[in-house]
Amino acid sequence: MIRYLIRRILYGALILLGVNVLTFVLFFAVNTPDDMARLSIGGRYVTSEAIEQWKQTHGYDLPLFWNEREEGVNKATETIFYTRSVPLLKGDFGQSDAGRSINREILERVGPSLALAVPTFILGVFVMVTFSLLLVLVRRTRLEWAGIAMSVAIMSVSGLFYIIVGQWLFAKTLRWVPVSGFMDGWSMTSFLILPIAIGIFSRLGGDTLLYRSMFLEEIGKDYVRTARAKGAGELRVLFRHVLRNALLPILTSTVAVLPMLFMGSLIMENFFGIPGLGSYTIDAINAQDFSIVRAMVFLGTFAYIVGLIATDIAYTLADPRIRLK
Repeated sequence: MIRYLIRRILYGALILLGVNVLTFVLFFAVNTPDDMARLSIGGRYVTSEAIEQWKQTHGYDLPLFWNEREEGVNKATETIFYTRSVPLLKGDFGQSDAGRSINREILERVGPSLALAVPTFILGVFVMVTFSLLLVLVRRTRLEWAGIAMSVAIMSVSGLFYIIVGQWLFAKTLRWVPVSGFMDGWSMTSFLILPIAIGIFSRLGGDTLLYRSMFLEEIGKDYVRTARAKGAGELRVLFRHVLRNALLPILTSTVAVLPMLFMGSLIMENFFGIPGLGSYTIDAINAQDFSIVRAMVFLGTFAYIVGLIATDIAYTLADPRIRLK
């Protein structure tokens, strides 16, 4: 298993390097340093002297990949790519184009992102698994068809619609919760109730149907019939036997959600004014701040790779028959 994990870590390092290079190439394919300078200074009609000064101040006066003016190894190191992208591998995200430390911003904003994402993830999995098991419990009845119809209806509507309706109904009309904002301490609860509820509800339809299909596949197997023959009740069969054997596909389906625990929800944080990593990324995209965008893409890729490795380890814990080699 140790050899397997070492291979996965090496593969992950190659993926991080590839994403780093691809992000750099794509960004500078549509934005030149001169364009970035004009946008940052704030106007189309700026002098060439102001542009050159901005580029020198922010380190964009160097060549992109190869510096013919230098000698030896400096031809590769005295470039925008090396000075901006290579430090990411050491966890040094550097300065944003506005001159602020990206590492400090990430440390300040990861708390609000986790405060929103962790309850949404944990409560969401619990609600969806429980609801799916109840649909299996009442299978081939009108209640099951009603639950399926509700799930299809929920997944057919954009999550943005639920955000707008939720803010209008519960925040502006009923005034149960604030429309947007964030506070530290226990006061943050009032600001997080609505986005957490919307986050769970918007994912309820698709995940419920997915988990239901997994449980239905398990419930027809021999070990279920054996448990029933021994006198086990239907609830015991579902929650002890079927759920346990369906953990592997559930673990697989939740891997894609893991980066959200660190990166935050882009749309949710932006609409509810939560100062997390998601809104930080959106602001950076709007400002075309390459330094922040590059750092957040790198961080998201790293989180996803860690999630994949953690899932492989969880496989062996959920099912002892699996041994990674």
